[in-house]
Formats: sequence, C-alpha cells, structure tokens
Amino acid sequence: MKRFLLFLTFTLAIFSMLTVTAEARRMGGGGNIGKQRTMSPQQAAKAPAAAPAPVAPAAGNKWLGPLAGLAIGAGLGAMFAGGLGGLGGVMGAILMALLAVGLVMFLISRFRKSQTQQPAMQYVSSGTSSYQPESRQQPFAGGSAASNAPLSNSSNNIPADFPVAAFLRSAKTSFIRLQAANDRKDLNDIREYTTPEMFAEISLQLQERGDAPQKTDVQAIDTQIIEVVNEGDYAIASVRMSGQLSENNGMSESFDEVWHVQKNLRDEKAVWLLSGIQQVA
Repeated sequence: MKRFLLFLTFTLAIFSMLTVTAEARRMGGGGNIGKQRTMSPQQAAKAPAAAPAPVAPAAGNKWLGPLAGLAIGAGLGAMFAGGLGGLGGVMGAILMALLAVGLVMFLISRFRKSQTQQPAMQYVSSGTSSYQPESRQQPFAGGSAASNAPLSNSSNNIPADFPVAAFLRSAKTSFIRLQAANDRKDLNDIREYTTPEMFAEISLQLQERGDAPQKTDVQAIDTQIIEVVNEGDYAIASVRMSGQLSENNGMSESFDEVWHVQKNLRDEKAVWLLSGIQQVA
C-alpha cells in the first residue's frame, strides 16, 4: 500500500510538471472552428502564388515527449529498485526523477529561445501583440462592400465583378488584427469581425484559456481566394491564409487554413464577417 501511494504521488507530480508547459493558442487554436465547407481536392492542393518555404517543426515539441518519457521510465525503475532498500531509497529516486524531468524542460526551453527564426517574406515586421485597433474599419472590406446585390457568375469560382485585390489586402489586415485581439482577449474587437456563432465559439476558447498569456507574431502571410458563392441570403467567400508565425516566443511554424467569411445580402448595412476557420489537410 505504501509503495502504491508513493507511485501515485510520483505520477501526479510528473503530470503537474508537464501541464505547466501548456500554452494558449492563436485565433481558432490551429484547428477547425465555426462553419466548415467542402473543398475540392484541387482547391485544397492549390498552393498560394508566393507560399513561404516550410519550416521545420520546433525541436522542443518533437523531443519533449520522448525525453520526459525516458526520465519518467528511469525514475520508475529507480523507485522500484530502491524500494528494496527502504523508504529513503524510494524518495531519493523520486527526487532524482523530478530533477531529471525539470532539467529536460529547462534545456528545451533554452533551446527554443536560442533558435533563430527562418527568414520569411516579412509582411509584418513586428509581432501582432503590438498592434492596437484603429478607428473602426470595415471587416474584410473590399468585396462588393458598397452593394449587396447577388454576385454575377463566373467559371473559375470567383465572380468577374469581385474586387479580388482589395479584398485580399483587407483579409491580411483582418487576419493580423484578429490574432492581436485574440492575444489580448479583446472580445469587443473580435465581435466586430465575427458572426454571432463564431464569436460564441471563440469566447468559449478564451474562457477556457483563463489567465494564460498569448503572444502571436505573424511573420509572413499570403492570401488566395478559393471561391465566392451565393447561398440563400448570404454571399460566402473562402480565403486561404498561409504563411509563418510564432507563438509565445517559440520557433516559427507554418500555417495553412481557409477562412470563410460571409455577408447578409438582405441587410444593406451588412459587412463581411468571419464564420469559420478550416485547416487545409
């Protein structure tokens, strides 16, 4: 019984040390959230015109699990071996295992900070955390913003009268602004850019995040309109966002996702609002 209690204490201590490394995440958490749409294989595989070079995954993330596992295994082995020598040997083994796990985490943290980030196309020269909202601008402006008339058809999934350049420029700005708003948990700013359903999901994520700090630095971003369609009372534009960013001073990593934005055609004052984020498989 005494050995079981020691084992349970040791396990809980290890898990508590691992959970302190949990971090908040950027807008959407890097997963699927909100409205999802079916994308054809051609759309999903179509690379943006100036896609940034892929970045190797952070070494800390890659080796954290194996190293911690080795430390735990060594600690358990020492604990059960030392159990034969009495309680003092068991406690010594536990302390040694805890020190080993702590050392692994410390080395990984130092390694992350010492890594220089790979060069990107530097759309933004500074992190989004320093971005402050300007006077209210129209979210995702540029795409038939002045008119709510149904879009004319086109053979390439993008209507001929759709102002692509202006819309993509605004999409980049909106992406950066929303990352900054998510970092500082600015619900008022997020509400201005999202549908009620999307806002509710993001609010829940921020609630679950608690007081954990978040810093998202967008280093490179490229955009591409996949399609613009009318569905019932709504015009829906799907914009592929790809590039590089870093979170919480970590290493640069690639992102590739589709942001679905929509506008109510029946409301003359309606603007484009984010309704879903979908990862590109």
